[in-house]
Amino acid sequence: MAENHPEHPSATAFLLIALSLISTLAAVESNLFSRNLSPSSLGLKKPEKLSHLHFYFHDVVTGKNVTAVRLSKAPTTTKSSPFGAAAVMDDPLTISPDIGSKLVGKAQGIYALASQTEASLLMAFNFAFVEGKYNGSNLSVLGRNPVFSAVREMPVIGGSGVFSFARGYAEARTHTFDLKTGNAVVEYNVYVFHY
Repeated sequence: MAENHPEHPSATAFLLIALSLISTLAAVESNLFSRNLSPSSLGLKKPEKLSHLHFYFHDVVTGKNVTAVRLSKAPTTTKSSPFGAAAVMDDPLTISPDIGSKLVGKAQGIYALASQTEASLLMAFNFAFVEGKYNGSNLSVLGRNPVFSAVREMPVIGGSGVFSFARGYAEARTHTFDLKTGNAVVEYNVYVFHY
């Protein structure tokens, strides 16, 4: 700190003013990065809604209109142990198990076989909706999917559009799975809180 010089009181005053200005500027600059907000400033004063969405997910890995494509194959990946394989998907979401039924959205993202001992996927994807009041809105899902379990739950970690600030879970049940082709139809029940 500066020494107090009685013969130069203006120098001491100048240093104190300069230090005060620097600390004020530092505080202002840090507020540009982060600040506290009132939830009502983002329109969040309304009560939350709980929505239930029901649809079918069509994962087509072989055939004419493939909707999921393998991205990688690790040295550990074999027919009997697919550990390490990853795929990108653009799977249709329909109102019924028939792939020709009304399209309500797409499941877009990636999944990877992340277990060495069972068929368990790490799934990171968005439900991108194209129907009704949800058109243009998305729900983001990130979770573990042990595909041969009867019921699987994966967390909904967020969303956009109607689903901004969403949270909840997606419940998956295999409707059909063709062992020869690998193609699957999965029934989804999604429960999500949103504003």
